[in-house]
Amino acid sequence: MQKLNRTTANKTTIAPERVMQFGGGNFLRAFTDWMFDVLNKETNFNGSIVIIKPTKRGDYDELKEQEGLFHLALDGIRNGELVSTVTLVESVSRVIQPYTQWEEYLKLAESPDLRFIVSNTTESGIKFSEADAFNDNPPHEFPAKLIVWLHHRFQFFNGDKSKGCIIMPCELIEQNGDALHATLLQYAKHFNLSEAFIEWLNNSNYFCNTLVDRIVSGYPTDRAESILNQIGYEDPLLVAGEDYHSWVIQGPAIVQTELPFAKTNLNVQFVDDARAYREMKVRILNGAHTSLVPVAYLSGLRTVKESMDNPLILQFVNEVLSEEITKTLQNFPEKELNYFVKAVLDRFKNPTLKHFLISISLNSTSKFMARLFPALSEYTVAYDELPKRIVFSLSCLIRFYKGEFNGEAIAVNDAQPTLDFFKETWKQKEAGEITTTELVQTILSNTTIWGQNLDAMAGLSLAVAKNIEAIENNGMETEIKNILAK
Repeated sequence: MQKLNRTTANKTTIAPERVMQFGGGNFLRAFTDWMFDVLNKETNFNGSIVIIKPTKRGDYDELKEQEGLFHLALDGIRNGELVSTVTLVESVSRVIQPYTQWEEYLKLAESPDLRFIVSNTTESGIKFSEADAFNDNPPHEFPAKLIVWLHHRFQFFNGDKSKGCIIMPCELIEQNGDALHATLLQYAKHFNLSEAFIEWLNNSNYFCNTLVDRIVSGYPTDRAESILNQIGYEDPLLVAGEDYHSWVIQGPAIVQTELPFAKTNLNVQFVDDARAYREMKVRILNGAHTSLVPVAYLSGLRTVKESMDNPLILQFVNEVLSEEITKTLQNFPEKELNYFVKAVLDRFKNPTLKHFLISISLNSTSKFMARLFPALSEYTVAYDELPKRIVFSLSCLIRFYKGEFNGEAIAVNDAQPTLDFFKETWKQKEAGEITTTELVQTILSNTTIWGQNLDAMAGLSLAVAKNIEAIENNGMETEIKNILAK
């Protein structure tokens, strides 16, 4: 089996370096690097990526040895059919470690071709530190490294407005582009940089808020041998992910003009406000998970895939999304909502991703409030009735938090005070000290857990209590059928 590099793969031609990328981990390689590779292969984009190692430890040695090449295995359900592809990604030109190659890092700022900056330095990567100094080679935090680079570019090109950059952070924080911009301004002030530079930073660069979505599982150990035999190369950087992907980019029209994603089949959307799309993702994708877990687990299922193979559970989740959650998302056309719902269900059916329900159940109380309660509340106001499926999921969640079902212990994972409270309240119910309705009222009125008094919502406690009693008396299958039949 051959070593993978540009000579053995006959990929010696490298496009001009147009993208600087902070981070070279599994996600960026399986997401942005792959997307730019598609742009190169399907459009006239003609640009390669220089990867910057954002931290001192490590040097991406394997990526250097393979001269930026690696394979990506994608699997998933598309239009009801299983798809599986393996692609050689060719978009990465080289790696720079600024802790040992500081001058080379700054030299990159002098490139007239460089236009795009991408980052994924984890949620804690976009932050300010007073310990950083302008003359550090390099400063510690990622935004400090970036502001020094941008200042060097500003000076080299004498403030040329056309030499600003399009900056697209992928860190999973809200309004990530705005957050990075604000942090860079903090550093500009901290480093006493000129007003002329600050004006160039603000007016000649474009900071895009983005929302990224793809599950990347990493090196596919269980099937690596088969894939490597298929491609004929050794590739320790082989990375696996799901077929589904989404990149929502909020920015001015010039960004869409310069990134010709519209000429491909990539799921990239340019929008005026990414916050609405974040809300759609949280309510539909994350809300589907949170509504599914307690219902499926109490039904005896243990993984998302098993749950999707169960017709009743599949119908339940589909109806939670299509009949309740999407009815609260009025800012999106029905066609777009239906597409996203279908994509979520296809992702849940992916046989190569083994998601255990008990793992997803971590901190389900707070997840319910962030992901499902807004839809519950808004649906109730809009339709003057409680959304019965979301309420049923809440009922199952409270029953799940008893920590036992049908004689089997449940490893509930939440903050200890929350677990202690549920245990004590259920203990009172089992001792006959309180009724099921009083149990539910006590639980839903705990503002420490829910952030507000849910018992104050008209009819909610009574509906939840009736569901719990029906589950105990009739079993999960019967009650799910009853919910779906109403």
